[in-house]
Amino acid sequence: MASPTTKESQAAMDFLHHPYTRAALPFINGGLAGMTATTVIQPIDMIKVRLQLAGEGVRTGPRPTAFGVARDIIAGGKILDLYTGLSAGLLRQAVYTTARLGFFDTFSKTLNKRAEAANRKITFAERAGAGLTAGGIAAMIGNPADLALVRMQSDGLKPLEARANYRSVVDALFRISKNEGIPALWAGALPTVVRAMALNVGQLTFFAESKAQLKAHTSLSAQNQTFAASAIAGFFASFLSLPFDFIKTRLQKQQKDPKTGQVPYKGVLDCARKVAKDEGWLRFYRGFGTYYVRIAPHALVSPLPTPFFS
Repeated sequence: MASPTTKESQAAMDFLHHPYTRAALPFINGGLAGMTATTVIQPIDMIKVRLQLAGEGVRTGPRPTAFGVARDIIAGGKILDLYTGLSAGLLRQAVYTTARLGFFDTFSKTLNKRAEAANRKITFAERAGAGLTAGGIAAMIGNPADLALVRMQSDGLKPLEARANYRSVVDALFRISKNEGIPALWAGALPTVVRAMALNVGQLTFFAESKAQLKAHTSLSAQNQTFAASAIAGFFASFLSLPFDFIKTRLQKQQKDPKTGQVPYKGVLDCARKVAKDEGWLRFYRGFGTYYVRIAPHALVSPLPTPFFS
C-alpha cells in the first residue's frame, strides 16, 4: 500500500499537471517573476522617472545624472525614499507581467504547435507578433497601476504644500479616480501600450531569438547563454521602448493647472512635438544607461520561472 506521503506527493504532481493548472502557471510564474524583479530594481526605476521629469520644457541647464538624482533623494529624506511607489510597482507587476508573460507563453505554445505540425521552426516574425500582442493587452490592463506608480514617484518633485503624499497604491488609485475621474486612470494608455509592445519585441522576442542563436552557434553553457541573451534583449528592449516610456511618464505625471484647468500636453503627438522643440530629440533618450540597468534584471529574471514547471 502506498504511504500517506507518497499519496500526497502524487496528489501534488497531479495538481501541477492538471490542464487548468498548467494553463495558469505561466501567468502565476510571470507575476511572481515580475514582482521579484521589481523589488530589486525599484530604486533604479525611481531614479529613471526623476531623470525623465528633470528640466521639463528647458533645452539647456543642469544635466542630472543617476548618481546625482540618487544623492538628492537620499539627502532630502532617507534611503528608503528610493522605494517610493513600491506598492504600485508590485501591483503593476502582479497585473501587467502576469498577463504579459502568461499571454506570450500561451501564444508561443500555440505557434510552436502549428510550426511542428507544418514540420518547421517558429519564425522570428511569429515571436515578434506574440510579443507585440501580449504586451499590448497587458499594458491596457495594467495602466492604472502604472499611472499610480508615476504619480507616487513624481510627488516628491512638487512643493511641500502641493504634494499628494499618497500612502499606498490603493490610496493613490482611489484619490485619482475620485478627484479626476475613473478615465484618468488610463491617462497615457496609448504610449504605455506602444512602449509595452516595443519592450516585448526587444525583451521577449530578442531573448528567445538570441538564446536560440547562441545555442546553435556557440559552445556557451546554458547559464551563460541565458545571461548573454538577457544582455542582448535588454539593450534592444531599452532602445526600442525608451522614447515611448519617456512620453508615458510625462503624460501620466501631468495634472490640470488649478487656475487654468489646462494640462501641459494634449496627447502623445503634442508631447513628442513639444519635447523635441523645447528640449531636443536626444531628451527622449535621457537616462538610457539607467533604463538599461532597470530593464536588464527583468530580461533575466522574467523568463526563468516558466520552465520550472515544464
